[in-house]
Amino acid sequence: MRRLLLAALAATSFVTCVHAQSNASGPLLTPSGNLQFVRVDRDFAGMLDKEIFDRFSASALTHFDDVGDANDSVTRTLVQTDAGPVLYDFRHQPPLVQRSGKRITVKRVFWQGDEVVMQSAQGWFRFQHGVLTKLQSSTTTYH
Repeated sequence: MRRLLLAALAATSFVTCVHAQSNASGPLLTPSGNLQFVRVDRDFAGMLDKEIFDRFSASALTHFDDVGDANDSVTRTLVQTDAGPVLYDFRHQPPLVQRSGKRITVKRVFWQGDEVVMQSAQGWFRFQHGVLTKLQSSTTTYH
């Protein structure tokens, strides 16, 4: 019985992490306007209120959203691109676009204050103020 309970808890934890990842093209409500991802030739374009603010190459659309306030608006999103993760911060006008500069495939994302902590096959990374840092063993707990 105990093993069954542990297996159920592990499965629930895994499912929770999977739901943090999205391939929805939008529109998504943000503090900067309505976000929409559209395919333009072989690339994707990020659009706010039908104005392109960024382009990126990706075989498929994958993003991780930080839902901020009571109206469920997306305050930040981390987008998986062919060149590596890109962070869009919609708390700024125009939105802040930060490229990681390292090709990694993100599995999970944790939002902590102004930093983004992500798990990939290469380990754990912190992305903060435009700087990507590989994390070593830590006692910090991320939620």
